[in-house]
Amino acid sequence: MMALIDFILHVDQHLIAFVQHYGAWVYLLLFLIVFVETGLVVMPFLPGDSLLFAAGALSATGAMHPGALMGLLFVAAVLGDNVNYLVGRRTGQAVFDRDSRWIRREYLQRTQAFFDRHGGKSVILARFVPIVRTFAPFLAGVGAMPYGVFFLYNLIGGALWIGGFVFLGYHFGNLPAVKHNFSLVIFLIIGISLLPMVVEFWRHRRQARLGTG
Repeated sequence: MMALIDFILHVDQHLIAFVQHYGAWVYLLLFLIVFVETGLVVMPFLPGDSLLFAAGALSATGAMHPGALMGLLFVAAVLGDNVNYLVGRRTGQAVFDRDSRWIRREYLQRTQAFFDRHGGKSVILARFVPIVRTFAPFLAGVGAMPYGVFFLYNLIGGALWIGGFVFLGYHFGNLPAVKHNFSLVIFLIIGISLLPMVVEFWRHRRQARLGTG
């Protein structure tokens, strides 16, 4: 866990070190991280947003081609959500109804509340919320959302998520104020990303209190 936290907070330094040692293999590393975070419901804690921002900043230095980076990660994000959706369709309600070692029912229930509130566009919005983005396509599959509808939202959400964070990193990640305070920037990105989930949790608690009051 400490290694994961260190990677998240110093993701820029880890990416630079990886490029220096392995060169173009960094594309495969980034592809796998994005695919696993979005495609495997048991891996919701990978550093998606901060990783994309850092990768965009690194591509601005010439270490990676920004167009190839965005294209490859877009494919990874879309494929990941598709796999997650299909797993949800296959396993159905059985996984949702029981807690397991790998899938916390609490996370599923919070995502379900987010899903119920925002409807189909949750597939797009969830891209920008850690943990929720991992469970949203799974729940879309459990809820039997029509695949054509899901796929359209998946494409839009993937393009906005990948394009948005890589773009921001490319244009702002190498500013002196950002480079010298990169860990603080990562905390800010994580905080903003988690805000919708915190709001949903607060609303749920408030409604529960009113219901019992």
